[in-house]
Order: sequence, then structure tokens, then C-alpha cells
Amino acid sequence: MGKHKPAAGARANVNTPATAALTAAGVPFTAHTYAHDPAAASYGMEAADVLGVAPERVFKTLLADVDGTLTVALVPVNGSLDLKALAHASGHKKATMADPALARRRTGYVLGGISPLGQRRHSPTVVDESALRFETIYVSGGRRGFDVQLSPDDLIALTRATTARIRHGA
Repeated sequence: MGKHKPAAGARANVNTPATAALTAAGVPFTAHTYAHDPAAASYGMEAADVLGVAPERVFKTLLADVDGTLTVALVPVNGSLDLKALAHASGHKKATMADPALARRRTGYVLGGISPLGQRRHSPTVVDESALRFETIYVSGGRRGFDVQLSPDDLIALTRATTARIRHGA
């Protein structure tokens, strides 16, 4: 069983497919909940700000169509996805952002709450290599206003991800 310890002020019983996957795999994680502001311009930057975490440690989950294969990409919230780099990292030539409706159907999550964990169907996953610089990172826990903190190695193992530089910028 995973060492699920809620953050101060967090609800101890936040059950999502993401937390179920973490618990079933015995992966330790920390749940962080916060009141999501529907007017927030960026879900990820909102999480970083509210949780008081450097944006480089908070990763957004994006879905892209990589030559016909729906692929999950995780990049820091203060950056953007380099689609050409994602295609290259996946061994293909072209990537485009996935249709939001397809992303919802495929993952089972709402936009702004898509977790790389516990998705309805597994998709190839690429995590930006910058995640490896940190002992722990934050990803969506499967709801707006809910992030989970875990080691990047555990995230990579659980999602069967590869790592590559897939973000624009520094």
C-alpha cells in the first residue's frame, strides 16, 4: 500500500483513478488539494502559485497525436510542449495537439484535471527530462484543484514513460 499522506489542509480521502493507480502500485505520494479558481488563466501555474512550488516542479499533462498515435506529454507548467521534439522522441516525424474531446474520452479526465496516471487507456508517455532534476514533482491528481507529489522515477515507471527534452525554452 502506498504511503499516502495528505498535505496540510488537504483532504485525506481524494479518490480518483490516479490515486487508485498509485495506491495499487504501492507508490508513495502526497495529495495536495486547493480551491480552484475557474477564472485562472493557467491550471498549472495556478497550482504552482497556490501550493507555493516552483513552476519547474509542476508538470502539465498534454495529449498529442504523434503520427496517428495518441501520446501523453508532460512538461513543466512554465514552459510549452515542443511538438517536433515530441515527435522525434517518439520515433516519428509529426505531432499535433490532440482534439480536446478525444483527450477527455481517452483519459476519462476533464481538461485542466488530466492526470498521466489512471487513464482509461494507456498511451505512450514522454516526460520532459527536466523532471529528473528533482526529488519530487507535482502532476494532476485527476481533478482541477488536486495535484499529487511523487518521485519522477515512480511516475516514469508507473506510466512506462520515456524521457526526453520535449519543452521549448530553457
